[in-house]
Amino acid sequence: MYGLYLARELYPNAIVYYSQDTHYSVTKILRLLNIKNIMIRSLDNGEIDYHDLQETLRIKRDVVPIVVANIGTTMKGAVDDVGKIHAILEELAIRDHYIHCDAALSGMLLPFFADAPSIGLSSAIDSFAISGHKFIGSPIPCGVTLAKRGNVDRIARSIEYVGTLDTTLSGSRNGITPLFLWYAIQQKGMDGFRRMAEACLERAEYALEQFRQLEWEAWKNKYSNTVVFQRPSTEVIKKWQLAAYKDIAHIIIMPHVSKEFIDTFMHDLSECRG
Repeated sequence: MYGLYLARELYPNAIVYYSQDTHYSVTKILRLLNIKNIMIRSLDNGEIDYHDLQETLRIKRDVVPIVVANIGTTMKGAVDDVGKIHAILEELAIRDHYIHCDAALSGMLLPFFADAPSIGLSSAIDSFAISGHKFIGSPIPCGVTLAKRGNVDRIARSIEYVGTLDTTLSGSRNGITPLFLWYAIQQKGMDGFRRMAEACLERAEYALEQFRQLEWEAWKNKYSNTVVFQRPSTEVIKKWQLAAYKDIAHIIIMPHVSKEFIDTFMHDLSECRG
């Protein structure tokens, strides 16, 4: 919401573009902020359909675009290629634009893989958000949004009785969640987060191999800890509290998910087939 709010204040008459696989909260936010928007098709792996985006932008070249790029989609863990999106904008000679990245989960994974796409404030990215209660492990839902200072300064308001500038959505904020995040960073450090990310990816590959041994259709996106597979029985979905959508379900390999945990799940999956 903060990223889209900044974008709307910068470009009040813009159109927001987001894919079919974008988190459902975005459509609510767009209604709340009253921003015109267009949904773009998704590719089979969950990425935004770059051809559909380009052709839609071509039709609307006279209107400033705000693009929501997913850095790890909810169901498939897909990462939209911000470089491709920026190249499309350049090819269409669209100078004014805003790109916000929803990096809720994968924003804490990609930085620890040497050849993964770079996610950070740049000429291509104007703001991005990362959750604190997912990979980092805060017991209370929270997140961090980073945005370019110049855009933040546009919405700043001086509040005399608190003696500071207000640049946030709510004004008052939960003071304990930054302490949780600070504690996690102090305890784990960059090396600790790197080991966690690598372990998650390694166990995701292990899970994928177990699916293959069961001859159960499954796949995952590169650098993703989300393993997508053919929807199992209702019994398995309820027992394991799986997120299922149409004909697929997924498991997300977080730091606490061990190989033994995965083996137990695979046993239940094979039992439901038998």
